[in-house]
Order: sequence, then C-alpha cells, then structure tokens
Amino acid sequence: MTTHTTSPHAPGAATSGDELVASVDTGARNPVGWQAWLIPGIAFIWSLFQLYVISPLPFILQKAVPFHVIFNNTEIRAIHLAFALVLVAMAFPLFPKARLDRIPWYDFLLAALGAFVCLYLVIFADQIARRSGLPTTTDLIVSTTGMVLVGVAVYRALGLPLLIVVSVFLAYVFFGSSDIFPDVMRWAGASYGKAMWHFWMQTEGVFGVALGVSATLIFLFVLFGAILERAGAGNFFIQIAFGLLGHLRGGPAKAAVVASGLSGIYSGSSIANVVTTGTFTIPLMKKTGFPAEKAGAVEVASSTNGQLTPPVMGAAAFLIAEFTGTPYTDLIVYAFLPAVVSYIALLYIVHLEALKLGLKGLPPHADTKARSTARKFGGFLVGFIAIAALGFFVHYALGFLRAQFPGAGLLTASLMFLAFYLLCLIIAAARPDLHIDDPDAPLHEMPRAGAVVLTGLHFILPIIILLYLVMVERLSPGLSAFWATAAMIFIALTQHPIKAVLRGGKGIGAGFMRGLDEFFHGMVGGARNMIPIAVATGAAGIIVGTISLTGAHQVVGALIEQLAGGSLMAMLVLVAIMSLVLGMGLPTTANYIVVSSLMAPVIISLAASEGLIIPAVAAHLFVFYFGILADDTPPVGLAAYAAAGISGGDPIKTGFQGFGYDIRTALLPFLFIFNTELLLMHVVFVDGKPVAQFVDVFTGIKAFIIATVAMLAFAAATQRYFFTKNNIFETVLLLLAAGLLFRPGLALDMVQPPYAIHPGSEVYKVAEQVEPGTIMRLQLEGTDFNNPDQRPSIYLVVRPGEGATGQDRLADIGLEFMEDGDRVTVEEPFPATPFAYLSQDFDFYADEPVILESVQTPTERLPKELFYIPAFLIIALVIAMQKRRQTVPAF
Repeated sequence: MTTHTTSPHAPGAATSGDELVASVDTGARNPVGWQAWLIPGIAFIWSLFQLYVISPLPFILQKAVPFHVIFNNTEIRAIHLAFALVLVAMAFPLFPKARLDRIPWYDFLLAALGAFVCLYLVIFADQIARRSGLPTTTDLIVSTTGMVLVGVAVYRALGLPLLIVVSVFLAYVFFGSSDIFPDVMRWAGASYGKAMWHFWMQTEGVFGVALGVSATLIFLFVLFGAILERAGAGNFFIQIAFGLLGHLRGGPAKAAVVASGLSGIYSGSSIANVVTTGTFTIPLMKKTGFPAEKAGAVEVASSTNGQLTPPVMGAAAFLIAEFTGTPYTDLIVYAFLPAVVSYIALLYIVHLEALKLGLKGLPPHADTKARSTARKFGGFLVGFIAIAALGFFVHYALGFLRAQFPGAGLLTASLMFLAFYLLCLIIAAARPDLHIDDPDAPLHEMPRAGAVVLTGLHFILPIIILLYLVMVERLSPGLSAFWATAAMIFIALTQHPIKAVLRGGKGIGAGFMRGLDEFFHGMVGGARNMIPIAVATGAAGIIVGTISLTGAHQVVGALIEQLAGGSLMAMLVLVAIMSLVLGMGLPTTANYIVVSSLMAPVIISLAASEGLIIPAVAAHLFVFYFGILADDTPPVGLAAYAAAGISGGDPIKTGFQGFGYDIRTALLPFLFIFNTELLLMHVVFVDGKPVAQFVDVFTGIKAFIIATVAMLAFAAATQRYFFTKNNIFETVLLLLAAGLLFRPGLALDMVQPPYAIHPGSEVYKVAEQVEPGTIMRLQLEGTDFNNPDQRPSIYLVVRPGEGATGQDRLADIGLEFMEDGDRVTVEEPFPATPFAYLSQDFDFYADEPVILESVQTPTERLPKELFYIPAFLIIALVIAMQKRRQTVPAF
C-alpha cells in the first residue's frame, strides 16, 4: 500500500454499496439545475441551527438584541423535526422509480406541510398551553396531518418495517379496546382527540424524550463525526490500521477490524461504516485470499461491532443514558469492556480463518521489514507512552492552569489547544499528505504506522477534547460535543492553509478553499446523516407514547412469560429473537428505541419474578446488542447487502457468514445479564433499593482477563480450529471451558445449592436470625390478576433492616403476613411501598389468597472462582492434544 494515489474512490468500487448508504442514510436524490443547492443549503442551515441552540451564543445575544433568540427544549424539538421532514421530502424519493435529479412539485408541498405542522407548535405555543388537553378542530387537523407526514417520512427514509411497527401500535391505540382482542390484551381505550393531543400536541408522543435526545445530543455527535471524516480522519485511521496489521497473516482482515473499531468511535451507522472502510479493506482481503463472502462478512461483523463501541455507540448511547437514568459518563464505562472483548475475539476469529485458508499478509514497508522485533515493539511502546504522556500532560497542565487562573478556563483551554494543534501541524507539514489509496492498484508495500500517525495527530485532538470534557470536566454531553465540534470545524478550515504556510507559502489560497469545501460538506453530510435518525426518533415517540397511554409493554411481557413457561433463559432467548426481528432493516438509533421500549421492561420484570435483580442499563444493553446484530442477519441485513455490493459476493451468504462471526457478540449479552462484572458494575442495595455501582480495579482486571480467555476459547470452538483443526471432542471441551469461565456460578449451583429453603411460616423467625442487610428471597404464589385460572409463583428479593424482632426488620418492605392455619397469606401491599406493583400481578381478593410458599436465604458456599481452575486445565489439555498434530505455527 502506498500513500500517493489521489483518486477519491477506487475505480468502480462499491457503487451499489454507496447507493445503499445514500438510500438508507442520506437520501439518494441529488437534484441538478436551480434545485441543486436546495438540499445542501437547507442541510447546512440545519447544522448551523443545531450548533447555535447548544452553544452559549443565545445567552450572549439575549442581552444585545430585542427579539427571541433563546429556544426552549420543546421549540428545539419542533424545529428539529421540521428540518427533518423538509429534507426527507426533498432527499428521499417517494416512489422507487422516481427521478433522482429533480424534486417534483408534490414533494415541495409535503415539505411545506411538514414545516408548518411542526412550527405550529412553536407559533401557537401559548394558546396550546392554555387549552390543556382540549384540542380545537385546527389542532386535530394539524395533529392528524403531522402523524400522516411522519408515517410518510418513515416509509421514505427507513422503509416499510418501521412503518408497519408504528402502524400496529397506532391500531392498538384506536382498536385495542374492542372485543376482537382477548381480555388480557384489551385496554380502556381513548378518544380520537385525546390520542392526537397525546401524540402531537405535547411531549408524550412524537416530540418526546427520543426526539429531544436527537435534537440536543445525537445531532452534534453525528455532525462531529461527519466533519472529522470529511477532513481526512477516516483515511488516517485506515492507514494506521494497515500499517500496524497489514503485514500479518490475514492482515487486511485484521486491519478492517481495527479500522472499523476506530470508525465506530464517531460513526452512527454500521452500513456507512461498511462502505467507508470496506471500499478499501474488502478488495485487499480478496487479494490476499479471502473468499468474497468471508471478506464481506469480516467487514460486516467489524462494522456492526463498531456500533457497540463507546463513546457514541451508533448515537444510541445518549438514548440509553436518558431512558435508564444512567449518567452518560458511567454508561460509556459500562459498555467499554464488552466492546473490547468482542473486538479481540473478532481479531482472533480472523486470525483463525487466515490459518485455515493458509493466508499470508501484505508486503510490509521496507523500514518495517528491516527492523528487528525488539525495535518494532520498542517503537510501538514509545508511541503508546508518548500518547499516554500527552494525555496526562493535557489533563494535569489544564488542571494546574485552571487552579491558578480560575476565571480563564475557556481561554486557557483554547490557548493549550492552539499550541498543541500548531505543534501537530508542524510535524505533519514535514511529511507528504495522506491520499486515499486505490485497492485495485498493484501492492508494493504497506505504509509505516509511525509515519502515518505523524501526519494526522491533529485529528486526535478533538477526540481528546471530547473525552476530556465529558469524563474529566464533567460537562454535559451536548456542550462537550459542541466544543469538540467547534475544534473540529477550526481544524477543517485551517489545517490546509497553515500547512501550506509551513511548507513555504505555496497553495495557501487553494488550501483555504479546500478547508471551506471540507467544512461545508461536513456540515451538509452531518445533517443528511441525521435525516433518518430524526425521523426515526419522532416515529419511536409514537411507540413510546402508545406504551405510556395503553401499557402495551405489559401485554408483551405477559405473552413472552407464557411462551417461556417460567424459564428465565427461555425468556431471554425469546427477547433476543424478538429484538433481532424488530431490528431488521432499521438504523441503529431507531433499532434501539423500538426494541428497548418493548423488550427491556420485560427482561427486568420477568427476571425480578425469578429473584434475579437486573440493572436497567444491563437490560437495555441486552436488547441493544441484539437489535444491532439485525444489521447482518438475513434476509434483511442491510450491512451485509452493502458489503456484498463491494465484494461481489452473495448478500445472503455474506449475512449468514457475518452472523456466524457475530455469535460471540450474541453470547455477551447473556453473560452480562448473569454476571454484571463484565459491565464493570455490581448491584448493591441502598435503602432497600438495588443500585448499580462500579466494581473495584482488581475485579475489573479479573473480569477482562477471564472474559477474554473465555471468548477466545468460544471462538476457537465455533470456528473448529485452535492450534490445528478441532475434532468434535476438542470442540466440546473448549465449549465446556468457555462455559466454566463465563458462568462459574452455574457450575457451583450444581454442586452446592445457592439458597437454603425454609417454609413460609418461618418468615419472621428467619428475618430475626439473619444479619441485617442479608438477601432473603420470598416465594409468593397467587391468583393471576389478568388470568384467574392461573396461579403463578414469583420471587421477591428483600433485605431485612435493623430491629429486635423479625416483624421490626421487615416493617419497611410494605408487606404484611398473616398466619392462616399451616400456611401464611400475604395482604395487598400498601401504595407507594416497594412492592406495590404486586397489585397488578396478583388478585389479592380472589377466593384463594396469595400465599408465602417459602423463604430462601443464601448458603455458605465455596468461591465460584475455583471453577476457573478446571477451565484452564481443560484448555491446557486441548493445547497438549493439538500440539502433536500441529503443522502450521499458531501465530
């Protein structure tokens, strides 16, 4: 690989992939003539508006101008959706065979109507507030028109699947009270006026939390990524990945994994990630011997995993934080370890594929070839230490200066940014710029990673700023993204003219114009990328609004509970399958909103009925992972279609192969549901309520090592290759070792029961004997509130408090137990007590009362970590067995 080709794309590369990205992410229409500037112009204004409302500028202007310059959250949401509805009408054709070089008259009409129905809420905000749920005829017309336009926009930008899902929910609102539904699914119903007010005229439906997060957080992060990509960071990361890994066995595939992981830091779309990095990695993978389907599948698996990578996580991180009430800074820590383990396992899978195919790497750079292994490692170590030292210096230097000059925080940070930026450009200017390579050109040698890094250090500065402001300064994610985007805009505008000055003064004007071009197209690209996300969050508001209006998630929960037959594992499998189905054909953000709205509450409530306390963030990450995996799941895996368009392979085979690689990712959610240490959290009880807290450093390191080894063993088992090809016995042994490492507690449960079981009549006696704060599980059985013919059994987790007697220790849980012969009955819990929700599960006034069946307390057991020993011995045994048959070095 060289760094001298200047073509923006490889010849004929990824035409169908680019078209898929346009149709799914940005809109396939590009008008000509007088209409040519309409879409870019409106998109640019949208980006400016979003930067304006999150910046400090409105508060500065408020004192200087007499008119309205500060927009409240509701107004921002309405204007945000207005822009999206206008652009979706112009950029996404309504009909499959519509012309792409002009905007027809009916789309101008739809754009004008879309803007009007949204801005109606801004213009008449005071009158709407005074009406307080009593819509006028005009309100109903506007609301109905708005709902129809959102449906049309969903069809245009996101396709039929999400439109069908939204339509089903709306149908349930209007017809869910009719006799065609069984009693368990029926709800009280709502008038047309109440429903339309709920969905459009207030912030419970379309303009709800999801759209608010899109307008105030997601847009800026997507814009940041678009400008970063346009300024050259995407190619920079690809070149680094190839420089580091391209010469290894199966190097291009390993480089694809790393490049997609780096792109996932700022990318909001797995499909765009496939095309961005896959345009270069897939042809090179094929050139080194990967079949077309496997080359595409590696890129698909890498790109879908990029959506799981903090800090952006396909723009869904902010929604997860909002829906679960988890601080954003905590969330990216929780999501970090599973993403890293998943990528390590994918690199290993690629390595095993290369071993099975007998592949080699690409020609290394001459300098790299000449250096010894010690020098290569030393160079890597020096680079790592230098980057770490830079981060520590920025952190502590800024902290020191802020302490010395507390009133000059922004000025101090700006001056330090400029100093480091100029230093990075001085280093970069001494070297030729990176250019995008042609993957179909003859390969001469790989780039040298160290030299590539020196040409683009300034691209890392905005990412450092973003993470520093979020993690250290603890600014809000929106304000942090604003300052990082402002820094990125400054870099895009100035990097080329400043380098021209440093190189002797030639080409300053051309450099300035190039910077303007990158800034403009980055702003436009960010807005166009946001069109389907804004539409999706608006449509998702209808789903969330339906659930809040009707309680539909309880119906879904009851259905899954019946199908699962009381088995927690069966329930999780069903939720995973439904998340995959619901996620098919949807972009990341819409994907998460749909599956989390329905499935996450089901996991939490049904797990609680089995006595397992699952933090909300773990449940939401569970459904998020499986929703993302829908991108490579046939028959609708859009990322697989994009990769097949580049590789020339079969999209269905590519999807199946990609999902085969992603089995290890599908395993992770089941693991962190049962072992939250993988999320670097554990559940503690504060005032009787479960709260997620970070584990200590030692536990985190242990979790990382054990999870990595277990995942590598699982990958070797599923790929049927370890040090050499596995036989069936060796595959079973590796699966057993992985299981023991992932869930040692399950093996311990088979040896020693986790709980001692006492009859329900001893509840107060047991509570008096155990230490205050000790977990007790109460098994309740009673008549189902919604189905009188059934008497389900559920578990409650309680912790006795301080007190002299058992009654005193259980006084705060809100349950009252009464002796009834040889059994103990449970009275209906008082409102506003921890278990008040039981009134919705049990009929406390049925002929048969609710019974306390048993009381369970933890037993003294061996530490579960002891089962790591046989797991490692099993792995050692497999290695010894395979070493005798090994003919090719394993690494």
